Amino acid sequence: MSGQPTVLIVPGLRDAVPVHWQTLLEAELREAGRPVASVPPMGRVELDRAARVAALHAAVSALDAPVLLVAHSGGCITVAHWAHGLAPAVAARVTGALLAAPPDFERPMPDGYPSGAELAAAGWLPVPRARLPFPCIVASSRNDPLGAPDRVAALARDWGAPVVDAGAVGHLNPASGYGPWPEAHRLIDRLRPCAAVAPEH
Repeated sequence: MSGQPTVLIVPGLRDAVPVHWQTLLEAELREAGRPVASVPPMGRVELDRAARVAALHAAVSALDAPVLLVAHSGGCITVAHWAHGLAPAVAARVTGALLAAPPDFERPMPDGYPSGAELAAAGWLPVPRARLPFPCIVASSRNDPLGAPDRVAALARDWGAPVVDAGAVGHLNPASGYGPWPEAHRLIDRLRPCAAVAPEH
């Protein structure tokens, strides 16, 4: 597989907004002339896991290039479900995945987020724990209200991903002050096939 991978933005269940770091990252990559695309927004009312996974699969299938996934929050869990049982030929097209602030769907979520019963009914539980079939990095926050660091670290270990300490960044969303997240560029570069620094194991 050759060619520069297309960075595919995978938003969380609340989709991205103009000031979200994923939205800003997409604009920055596009301005720099790097190939980038995003999974189309589905609206906050679309909680169905199968629909989210299908949208990700369609977005990957539409790209005529290697793919590097950049997921945030529930988008990380979407990636895990999509990767579960993925055909080897499709998995081989994914050069890597940056999984930022994955939530702990198996513990009660804060007010305003789906309940465990709602997540289960929508097909999100149990969260896949199998090793992901492509290189990945998990960026973990020290004070994420949606996922305690030890729980996120256990999830990353099961996925076969090294954990990068993103600092005390909340849920890495506009409500936490992000906004631009420059670290995303460095982590993407670590996952590029020609990266000088390989992901740690």
